[in-house]
Amino acid sequence: MRLSIETMTYGPNGLAHTDEGKAVFVSGGLIGDTVEARITENGPSFSRATVEEVIEPSPMREHSPCPFAGICGGCPWGGLAYDAQLEAKEENLRSALMRIGKFSADEVSALMRPIRHAKEPWGYRNKIELAPIRENGKFRLGLHGRDPNQIIKVDTCPLFSKKHAKAIKAVTGALGFLGNSRDLELERVGIRSSRRTGALEVALWTPTGAFPRAQVSRVLGDAVRATSVVRVMSKGEKRARRVAGVEALAGEGSWTEKIGEENMRLSAPSFFQVNTKAAEILIDLVMEALDPQPNELGIDLYCGAGTFTLPLARRCDFVSAVESYGPAVRDLRRNLDIANLTNVDVIGGDAVREFPDEDADVLVVDPPRAGLAPEAIDLIASTSARDVAYVSCDLATLARDLRRFVEEGTFRPVWATPVDLFPQTFHCETVVRLTRA
Repeated sequence: MRLSIETMTYGPNGLAHTDEGKAVFVSGGLIGDTVEARITENGPSFSRATVEEVIEPSPMREHSPCPFAGICGGCPWGGLAYDAQLEAKEENLRSALMRIGKFSADEVSALMRPIRHAKEPWGYRNKIELAPIRENGKFRLGLHGRDPNQIIKVDTCPLFSKKHAKAIKAVTGALGFLGNSRDLELERVGIRSSRRTGALEVALWTPTGAFPRAQVSRVLGDAVRATSVVRVMSKGEKRARRVAGVEALAGEGSWTEKIGEENMRLSAPSFFQVNTKAAEILIDLVMEALDPQPNELGIDLYCGAGTFTLPLARRCDFVSAVESYGPAVRDLRRNLDIANLTNVDVIGGDAVREFPDEDADVLVVDPPRAGLAPEAIDLIASTSARDVAYVSCDLATLARDLRRFVEEGTFRPVWATPVDLFPQTFHCETVVRLTRA
């Protein structure tokens, strides 16, 4: 059928409607396109379709520097003009707040602030992950496609930092050579690059057990000038793999990055935002939301390796930081030592079970995509905190949790600022300031 793409969804697809008004999620369609599409799934309330031909391309379509835009999972919006991407992300946040958060249009208009972003819509990623595949008896590495079963062979990625653009080809070539002579049992390969510190880390994720450490280190050393080559050993069921250990094969054994005023050191398993410049916008917004004072106490829940903990500790009298992931807890302690900060209590464990005994004046939460548990909202409400900064990577759970805060009655949202950490994709971070009602 012929369809006109009306908007971009919170996902890789465009949204259209049939003449009868039925919603159709169109893979390969961009806002403003008129397309010929083939229905792939016909449900009672909506359908899914794939573009067969673009009849009239959108005026917002642009030539992408990536030949795999829309095919590779890393840049599903790669053919859409950046201004249009930003507008779509603002609209997705508005929609989620109204549909899921049950805020009125006037309330959303009062909450929403313009989207913030760094200057570079390409070349911003400090990390890229490669997946292994064996085809016709040959081993190779590539990027995940939008089809999760598809692995796309690439020599470069326009999203990855230009500082070490050649590292992808060098690493895939070296490990491809090794992987065709013996089974390395690679589960994935991570490459981290910092244009600020010059650090380049190659992380090989494998099961525990025997591994040709010396050979891998030598071959990778000949191929790429990495400051760190590590092996991350994991074990357990496929859906619940856990890190069993990290061993340095060459170099420093960890990756360094400068963000804001801080120099951070991170182990390969630890999470760090892939867009350093845009992550600094997150920090600025969190500090704006909290306006921490020298005599105040702070709490940082789901604190990771310290992206918000460190700047908060420089402004507050004392901070309680809670993180459940072991590698991140160890990195946080190390980063506090590097920063020479002694006014932080690092608490390892679940944010609900290990909620700090100390009260707080200001509080920041940066939960995973699942958002906050109802118990976490109750615990936050039980503090005497004057302001909360909620950093979210998922629009649906953010909108749900903001409604829960309103219904609980202790905190109310004051403003919400979307931040584009992931240009060329539908993903978007949001910082919300909540203040005591």
